[in-house]
Amino acid sequence: MTNKIKPAFILLIFLMFLQYANGQVQKNMTDYLTQKFLRYSRAVPREEIFIHSDREEYLAGEDLWFNIYLTDRQTFKPSLKSRIVYFELLNFENRPVIQERIFIDKGFGPGQITLPDTLSSGDYTIRAYTGWMKNFLPYNCFTKEIKVYNAFNKKTFKRKINLDNNLSGVSGNDSGTGFGYPGCKINVNNLIPGNLEISVSADENFRSQNSNRFYLFIQTHGKIDYINSESIAAENTKILIPKKMLTEGINQITAFDLVGQPIYERYIYTPIKGNPISITAPDSCNVRSKISVGIDIGKEFSDELFATNLSVSVAPVLSRTEIIDLNDYLIFGSEFGTFSWKTLNGKKISELPAEIMDSLLLNVKSNWIKWRPILANELPVFKYQFETKDQYIFGKMYNLDQRPSPSGEYILLSIPGKQATFQYARTDDKGNFSFRVHIDDGLKDLVIQPDDISKNSKIIIESSFSDQYQKTKVMIDTSDKQIPSYVSILSINYQVRKIYEWSSVGDPVNRSMPQIRPKRFYGKPDVELKMADYIKLPVMQEVFFELMPGVSLKAKKATYEVTILDPVDKRFLEKPPVLMVDGVVINDASIIANLDPEIVEEIDAYKQKYFVGDYLFYGLVNVITKAGNYSSVILPNYAMRIPYRVIDPLNYFRSPDYSLPEMKKSRIPDFRNTLYWNPSVKTDKEGKAGIEFWSSDNTADYLINIQGITPAGTPFSINRTFKVK
Repeated sequence: MTNKIKPAFILLIFLMFLQYANGQVQKNMTDYLTQKFLRYSRAVPREEIFIHSDREEYLAGEDLWFNIYLTDRQTFKPSLKSRIVYFELLNFENRPVIQERIFIDKGFGPGQITLPDTLSSGDYTIRAYTGWMKNFLPYNCFTKEIKVYNAFNKKTFKRKINLDNNLSGVSGNDSGTGFGYPGCKINVNNLIPGNLEISVSADENFRSQNSNRFYLFIQTHGKIDYINSESIAAENTKILIPKKMLTEGINQITAFDLVGQPIYERYIYTPIKGNPISITAPDSCNVRSKISVGIDIGKEFSDELFATNLSVSVAPVLSRTEIIDLNDYLIFGSEFGTFSWKTLNGKKISELPAEIMDSLLLNVKSNWIKWRPILANELPVFKYQFETKDQYIFGKMYNLDQRPSPSGEYILLSIPGKQATFQYARTDDKGNFSFRVHIDDGLKDLVIQPDDISKNSKIIIESSFSDQYQKTKVMIDTSDKQIPSYVSILSINYQVRKIYEWSSVGDPVNRSMPQIRPKRFYGKPDVELKMADYIKLPVMQEVFFELMPGVSLKAKKATYEVTILDPVDKRFLEKPPVLMVDGVVINDASIIANLDPEIVEEIDAYKQKYFVGDYLFYGLVNVITKAGNYSSVILPNYAMRIPYRVIDPLNYFRSPDYSLPEMKKSRIPDFRNTLYWNPSVKTDKEGKAGIEFWSSDNTADYLINIQGITPAGTPFSINRTFKVK
């Protein structure tokens, strides 16, 4: 009898628990979803990059000028987390032809590259990303197609077709994406003025299982707009949500069942209000004439104006030019894949009917806000971190059998100098390691080597540029229609400038970046021997014997050894000390023994055990040469020496000034294809700014293109044309 009662009792307890759990879920599910979402958003922030280039079409050999806008996806504010952007120019086979590291300050960073004059005519891709964005490549990066023509080989043009992760609109009657949940159908109508209408058709079984309710969650680029428990007591229910509650941009609507599992998802678009930016400029002018342009972004943003950054380009109007505005780009960003701006046929997103935007968003998926990882109990672990003060250098160490080294192996990094700079890293279970170097524009001399040289380990340093690329296909087009007629004009202009050796690249920009002053990592040594204070001795053995008490350099068979006497217990330390020359670790005492004392400036010795992190020094001897650059030592084959500059140098844009009569009458022809470029225009307290530049000898229509963003995340985009005749 007892055996029959026991299972029934357990079943009763289980049912009571389910009833209690149901009550708890209904009461706390909105908090649960909110906390899960916020936790994920904090752990997986997203950055977006927009690049404003001076043009969209170039001749091989020309200069390409650009300005980078780095924003936080949640707020649209300039991102302060990353200070390096990895800029690449990819050819039609997705192979990099140019790679540069661009310095970003407060979310902005100008740059310039010179296109190799050997480039073939074809489609090229500008690609840019931060260190953090490398965790999500190949999709979380900025890409833009530009056209490059070779002035001496224009017949063949190689077009690039992106095959991977395209954003596309799908026509049809579907109103969203279901998750295979039976008994419930949801439709969204975003075409009703003032309200968002959500229609729910739920059968009796669904309503019974979910206690006549479901949960509705609406977010926009990482911001929660709406979350609520919705009642569905009847078979058909309509829910109206005021559109004023929704953040401007692409809104993600998700419905959840009683236990917090998603049952429906749909994306809609809430239009973004226009920004009050205006341009005043002449409609036409003559050649070599001064052109004054007024910019007004309005007093509405007066509190933010001094930090507002605007970039301005003036270049010929080309019939094939497709200008992508910062305003429009930030709506999609890279969150939803690669958007083909050609589908807009030259229109702005604000000009599209609501029905078209609804169609475009029917089948999109976010690459960022995904409910499966959001609801998971474990957050992802990322290899790449934000590079705010330091850049990360990654590498991998292999053993002699080409297998990754086991975890816990030490790798050492030194920067030669009179002040010893030392770092160490440890391998993980896959042999990976990383170092940090300060972000500045100085040239660094890095020496990297394994700590234990007996294992004959091999070190490979990873490129700071990612090798994760989207899939593309190349099509070769030899038809005359592929090469527009205006390319001949651009080509002639370029060749004339080459003949007269005139370049738009001016002097280097002095960024006055603070360099970290090296400090010896071991602090004040126990012995700090200045060689100039003593008589000259012929060999290093005598220097140690006569002038370095407690530190011994002795011959041992065919080599030498250094030992240190602990000044406290008067015993020799159980392991040899770390030996250095100019701050670089060496593993052979004979190197020090064979140095000419004449080239040595100082010898430092630390006579006790010393920890740097968890790396233990059994004393230390650092021989500092007068040159201080590790030039007196031959680099061993197990070590690598890398001249390394974290960020690439920057130059000013240079253009002629015809204010002097003799300059205006000069017979040197002026056929600039880009008249003006300024990556950093600031407005005054009234929200106004002015720029001036000179037209060239080229008669054509020109486009003034202005992009910018305020510290509060308000983007600005405007274009204006004028004619030089």
